[in-house]
Amino acid sequence: MGISNTYFDFKQFRISQADCAMKVTTDACILGAWTPLSPEIKRVLDIGSGTGLLALMIAQKNKDVIIDAIEIDKNAAQQARANVAASPWADRINVLECDINEYHTVHKYDLIICNPPFFNNSLLSDEKAKNMARHTISLSYKNLFDAIKNNLAENGTASILLPLAESIIWEDLVAKKAWHVINTLSVKHRDNAAIKRKVTIINYNDTENRHAQTLVIKKSDGSYTDEFAKLLAPYYLNL
Repeated sequence: MGISNTYFDFKQFRISQADCAMKVTTDACILGAWTPLSPEIKRVLDIGSGTGLLALMIAQKNKDVIIDAIEIDKNAAQQARANVAASPWADRINVLECDINEYHTVHKYDLIICNPPFFNNSLLSDEKAKNMARHTISLSYKNLFDAIKNNLAENGTASILLPLAESIIWEDLVAKKAWHVINTLSVKHRDNAAIKRKVTIINYNDTENRHAQTLVIKKSDGSYTDEFAKLLAPYYLNL
């Protein structure tokens, strides 16, 4: 579900999004809220940061992490910088306008988080920025995997949000590269609905047993489920 307003207020920060092709979504909020942050995580990389939403959610969740947020689109990067500057955590988030395929750094990341371009074969729109954000023309799944492999610490994890069909493609690629899926969250709008999105957490060492969870967003009466409300309570104003 997308949020089409020019801004979206959370409990501890505001996301202005007028200049971003892709707006705040419920799915991205779930990704940021659900992705585990162990005490060992000190450096985080947000690939395709857009508005800066995930970087800000991670910064709120863990008061010690340093976050680098990569964004290829100039307008989105400027918007993310403004959102970060207006937040309580401007000193811990660095927004970088660059292509992740060309990104090089001397340090590795304990966590990489990404809400990547979704669509491999769907029709393109007339809007270039939206195509870049929604379609895999600038970041294929192979390129995303290579970026994770090149930038993730040996014991680090990567958390990726995709529609169900694309997550199957992603998990197959991960397996062929001899990496491991250690945790998944399947997201359904209602209990009797099909799975809409899936968050997949991967690593190289497979040091944990695999866990599979399901989150239902709304009850039959349209109100939020207790599980969703608990997950997003630190962020959403109305919870």
